[in-house]
Parts: sequence; structure tokens; C-alpha cells
Amino acid sequence: MERTYVMLKPDALKRKLAGKIITRIEEKGYIIADAKMMQLDEAILREHYAHLADKPFFPSIVEYMVSGPVLAMIVEGENAVLGMRKIIGATKFEDAEAGTIRGDYAFNTQENLIHASDSIENAEIEIKRFFHK
Repeated sequence: MERTYVMLKPDALKRKLAGKIITRIEEKGYIIADAKMMQLDEAILREHYAHLADKPFFPSIVEYMVSGPVLAMIVEGENAVLGMRKIIGATKFEDAEAGTIRGDYAFNTQENLIHASDSIENAEIEIKRFFHK
């Protein structure tokens, strides 16, 4: 059983899409093993997005991510990391295929609804970061 970190971003919650997104995750056969609402702050965002901290668009990421709560989740199942990456779709909304979460619901790249870990190693790091497990 593999596990991954998934986060519904502020726009998913503001647009009342959490139920639809969770349904897609569960219909694919994955289990939501843990979940919690969080209000993120700049410190945890600097850690989470350290690879982007020196980019000119980083302040707008922080502004967006602190604009409302997020839903942090630990998702479990066979091939959970790759499987979740496939069902959420490409990061750039214009590249996200129809039938993926971003392809069906996102309308720009910054407010792209959802984050999912990109590797087993990063999943464990992110789970520890947000769940302290």
C-alpha cells in the first residue's frame, strides 16, 4: 500500500469542488486515510515551495495559498503517487487533459485546485510536513 500527500488548494474550497474532487479520488479506488483543514502561513509555504522561492512569481503563490483554507489529505492505494498525478492532470491548466481534475475544473495555472506529491520520497516529506507523521 503506497501513500501520497494531496492538498485541495483555496480555489477548490472557495468554488465548492471538494466533494467532487474527493469523489473522483475515491471512485478511482484510493482511500483518504487522513484529512484536515488548515490555514497555511508563509513559513510552511516557504518550506513547501522552496524550489520556487527565488522565482519572481513566488509572492503571488504565497498570497494565493494564504487566501483561504486548504484540505490536506493522506491518500493511500496501489501506485498512489503516480495514480494521483494522472487523475489531477498537468500543472499548467492549458496542458491538463479533459477528464482530469485540472482539465475539467481549473481555469488558470496558479489557481489549479490541487497538489499531489510527485514522488514517493516527496510524499513522505510532505506527509511529515503537514501531518507530523
